[in-house]
Amino acid sequence: MLLGGLRHLRFQLRKTESTLTPGIRLRSVCSSSGLPFQEGGGKAPSFSETRWKDTAETVIIGGGCVGVSLAYHLAKAGMKDVVLLEASELTAGSTWHAAGLTTYFHPGINLKKIHYYSIKLYEKLEEETGQVVGFHQPGSIRLATTPTRVDEFKYQMTRTRWHATEQYLIEPEKVQEMFPLLNMEKVLAGLYNPGDGHIDPYSLTMALAAGARKYGALLKFPARVTNLKPRSDGTWEVETPQGSIQANRIVNATGFWAREVGKLIGLEHPLIPVHHQYVVTATIPEVKALKRELPVLRDLEGSYYLRQERDGLLFGPYESQEKMKVQDSWVINGVPPGFGKELFESDLDRIMEHVEAAMDMVPVLRKADIINIVSGPITYSPDILPMVGPHQGVRNYWVAIGFGYGIIHAGGVGKYLSDWILSGEPPFDLIELDPNRYGKWTTTQYTETKARESYGFNNIVGYPKEERFAGRPTKRISGIYNILKSKCSMGFHAGWEQPHWFYKPGQEPGYKPSFRRTNWFQPVGSEYQQVMQKVGVIDLTPFGKFKVRGKDSLKLLDRLFANVIPKVGFTNISHMLTPKGRVYAELTVCQQSPGEFLLITGSGSELHDLRWIEEEIVKGGYDVEIENITDELGVLGVAGPSARSVLQKLTSADLSNDAFKFLQSKPLTISNIPVTAIRISYTGELGWELYHRQEDSAMLYGAIMEAGQEEGIDNFGTYAMNALRMEKAFRAWGSEMNCDTNPLEAGLDHFIKLNKPADFIGKQALKQMKEKGLKRRLVYLTLETDHVDPEGNESIWHDGKVVGNTTSGSYSYSVQKSLAFAYVPMELSKMGQKVEVELLGKNYPATIIQEPLVLTEPTRARLQKKAGNSQV
Repeated sequence: MLLGGLRHLRFQLRKTESTLTPGIRLRSVCSSSGLPFQEGGGKAPSFSETRWKDTAETVIIGGGCVGVSLAYHLAKAGMKDVVLLEASELTAGSTWHAAGLTTYFHPGINLKKIHYYSIKLYEKLEEETGQVVGFHQPGSIRLATTPTRVDEFKYQMTRTRWHATEQYLIEPEKVQEMFPLLNMEKVLAGLYNPGDGHIDPYSLTMALAAGARKYGALLKFPARVTNLKPRSDGTWEVETPQGSIQANRIVNATGFWAREVGKLIGLEHPLIPVHHQYVVTATIPEVKALKRELPVLRDLEGSYYLRQERDGLLFGPYESQEKMKVQDSWVINGVPPGFGKELFESDLDRIMEHVEAAMDMVPVLRKADIINIVSGPITYSPDILPMVGPHQGVRNYWVAIGFGYGIIHAGGVGKYLSDWILSGEPPFDLIELDPNRYGKWTTTQYTETKARESYGFNNIVGYPKEERFAGRPTKRISGIYNILKSKCSMGFHAGWEQPHWFYKPGQEPGYKPSFRRTNWFQPVGSEYQQVMQKVGVIDLTPFGKFKVRGKDSLKLLDRLFANVIPKVGFTNISHMLTPKGRVYAELTVCQQSPGEFLLITGSGSELHDLRWIEEEIVKGGYDVEIENITDELGVLGVAGPSARSVLQKLTSADLSNDAFKFLQSKPLTISNIPVTAIRISYTGELGWELYHRQEDSAMLYGAIMEAGQEEGIDNFGTYAMNALRMEKAFRAWGSEMNCDTNPLEAGLDHFIKLNKPADFIGKQALKQMKEKGLKRRLVYLTLETDHVDPEGNESIWHDGKVVGNTTSGSYSYSVQKSLAFAYVPMELSKMGQKVEVELLGKNYPATIIQEPLVLTEPTRARLQKKAGNSQV
C-alpha cells in the first residue's frame, strides 16, 4: 500500500481492527521501532524470579523502562533489598510500543542533564550487561523553515553552549548533505545534535533489568499491587496476591496506571492517557541506497518526527489539540483489566495534514509502502513534563510518572531519583518536575484541557516569557482578579492568575510573544516610573503562606534556616539549605507572637517548601503544627515614595519611619479591614505587604486606590517588579539560587549566620566550602544591546570561550541598558571585568559593575540621615 493511498489503507485497517486491538505485538515487523525486537538476535531474559521478600528498603511499582532504570541505579549504588513489582510483564504499557527516540536536546536547562546522562548510559549498557540494546546514533536535525524558528534556534544555542551537550546551528547546505532526501525549498537552517538517535525500548528495558538483577534487585512479575497501607512509623505495607512486603519507601512508576495506584492512598495524580500514532514504511529504494543512516528529522512546522527504520522510514505526528485524542474513559473508569501490550485502532484522518507535510518535505514517502501503523497510549501531565520525586503530604511515597518521553528520560531519571533517595537531597535542581507543582486546584477537567494543549503544542515556537491559556483560570483567583483582568496581561503561577503588566488606552494589549522587546516594553517602563516616582499597587496573592506554631517552633526554624530567627514583630529573609549546603528555598520569616510564625514563599515553591519542612518536623520529632494558609490569605503590595502617605489616610496606626521600621510586622486595620502589615517590598522602594482575608481583597484594594488618587496611584505587575528588583541587585530563588548553587557563591553571605549556635542544615558543608574557597561567583553586569534583553541561562564568553552563564536579566529603565546576573569563574569576577553575553546569535559587550545599580529606599534614607547628622 502506497503512503499516498493512506485513506484507502485506513478503510482496510478498520475492517480488521477493533477499538482495542488485543495481542498486537508486531515483533517481527520493526527492529528498533519501539516494538519488542532484539537486534542481532540477542536474547533478552524476561523471567520473573521465584523468590520473595517480606521486607524491602524500596519497592518500585511498575516495570516500564523508568521503573526498571530506578531499580538498576539503586541496586548498582549499593542499596540492599530493592524490589520491583510489575502487574503483568516488563515493558507492558507505553514502553513496548514507543518510537524509542533519544536526543540531547531539551529547551529546559537541567533536563539537558537528564538527556545527557541517559544517552551516555545507553552507549555503555550493552557492554556492561551483555544485552543488545539496538542503539543507533545517527544524530538529529531540527528544521527551521521560518525566520522566527531561526531566532528560536539561536535562542536555544546560547542556552546550550555552557552545557556538555554538543549542538550546532547549521546552514541549509549542511542540512541537505546530511539528509539528501529532503525537499530544501523551505529550509532556512537546522539545529543539529550529534549522538542523537533511537533505541529499542524493549531491549533497553531488558538490559536495565539484567543490570538490576546483577546488582541484587528482585524483579517480580506478574505481581499486581492490590493495596497500599501506610504504617505509623512511615513505612508501607504493600499487598499483592503473592503476599505482602513491608517497605521503607514506595515509588509509583506505573505509567498510565499511576492514577489507580495513587487512588489506593487517596491521591488524584493529574495524568491522562493520550493516543499517539506513528507510521512505518517498507523498504524505500532511495533509503536503502544510502551509505549511512539518516539523522532523525524533526519538522517543527509540520509537527512530526521522522527517522530511518531499517531501509524504510518511521514518522510520528503530533496533532493539534482540536484533533488529538485522549482516552478519558480511563480517567473515569480506570484502565481496562488485562490491558498491557495492546494498541488502539489507528485513525488516519487525525494525522493526514502531517502525513502530507512529511511527503512534501521528504518526497520519497509518496511512493513508500506502509507495513504498519502503531497507535498506542502515552501518559501526559498538564504541562507535558513528568512528575518526579517525593510527594507532599504522604510520607515515603515517591513518584516517577507522567512520562510523555519515557525512553530518553528513563536513564537520567533513574539516576536522579536514586541519588536523591540515597543522599537525602536532589543532585541538582529540577523543580519543573516536582510532583508538588500541582495541587487541589488541578481538576480532571483542567488536566484534560491542558494535556490537549500540551500535546498539540509539542512543536510550537518556545518563546521566553511563554504563556499558555487552556484551562485558565482555575479556581485559584485572587479577590481582585475580576477587577484587574480586563486591564492587564495575566501570567499563570501555580494555578493563580497574576498581572504581568497593565495596558492603557491606545497601547497594544494582550500576549504578543517575541524573542525581542515587544508590546509590554513601554508599559512596563511606565509602571517602573510609577513605583519610583509615585506609588503603585501589585497583587501578590499567589505567595505560598504557612502558619507555624507550637512549643518547638523556634527550635525547628533555627534548624531549618541559616539566618537568625527574627524577634517578635519583625521579619527577615531566610534560606533553607540542603545537607550539602545548596539553597533549597528562600522564605520570608515573620514572628507574629512568641512561638507563632508566618512563613512566606514564592508561588511555585508552595508545596515544594512545605514538604521539606514537614519532613524535618517528622525527622526531628518537633512538637509543632504547620498549616498551609495560601488560599485563605490575599496579599497586596503597596510601594513607592508616596506609599506611606496613601496608607496613613486609612489607618490610625503611626506609619512613620520611627514607629514602623523597615522589616517590622504589625497587625493593623486599613479602612477597618484587619491586615498583617510587613514593611518590605521586593521593589526595594518604600513599601508594605498587606496580608488579609481573601474575601476582603476587593474592598481593601478599592480603599487604597481611592485614597491614593491625589498621589496618582496606579497598578503595576510582576514584569516591572522584576526590573525594579534587578536594579537593586536582589537575588531571585530559582534563578540566582537553587539546588545548583550554594549561598556563598550566590552572594547571600548577609543572610547566612555561620556563628549562630544552632546547627542548621547545611552548616558544616558551608564551613568546608569556605575553607576550600569558591570556584565561581555571581556577578552583576550591564550590557549594551539592541531590542533584546537577557532572560537568564545565556552563555557568557571571554577570549573566545564560554566561561559562564547568566541567571536572570532585564532592561534598566534608569540607565537605559540591559542588566544581568551571571556566574563566572573567580578570576573573572572583579569589578570592571569585560565579558560578552550571547543573545540571539550575537555577542554583546558587558561589564561587571558594583551592585546595586540603584540603592534601596532604606539605604538611601539611612545615608541621608547620616549626612544630615554630619552636617549638624
